[in-house]
Amino acid sequence: MVEVGSGCGVSGIWLLRGMRGDGVLTSVDVDQENQRLARQAYAEAGLPTGRARMIPGRALEVLPRLTDGAYDMVFCDAVKQEYPEYLTEALRLLRPGGVVAFDNALWHDRVADPSRQDPDTAAIREVGRAIREDDRLVPLLLPVGDGLLCALKRDR
Repeated sequence: MVEVGSGCGVSGIWLLRGMRGDGVLTSVDVDQENQRLARQAYAEAGLPTGRARMIPGRALEVLPRLTDGAYDMVFCDAVKQEYPEYLTEALRLLRPGGVVAFDNALWHDRVADPSRQDPDTAAIREVGRAIREDDRLVPLLLPVGDGLLCALKRDR
């Protein structure tokens, strides 16, 4: 599983708890302090150190170096304006049957408001449109919190 951004702490704990016991979370975050805090949170939660691989760096510099078709899930919660590029990378990284998820899919109710045209809102709309229109994907929007947009990569 790949986690992009989000501070990698609390969300990483929940992702690791939901994975098979031998699953590994690959976490990408530009802020090394976030990763240090995540390691500390994982230890406090009793998770073995070998279950998380931390890669510091910008997502769009790190993701292209990861192995094609090697991941079951890609969770994105980083630079909103880069969400469309994260989707492109996720489609390459995911195995058939894998899931890509984007946090903040409702973006403080801005996505549904056509008068909101800021770059972050536009990028979130763009990734939603791309997922909806891509026949390789089965989309699902969960309207919980600030919204979670998920898409299952079809077997093909």
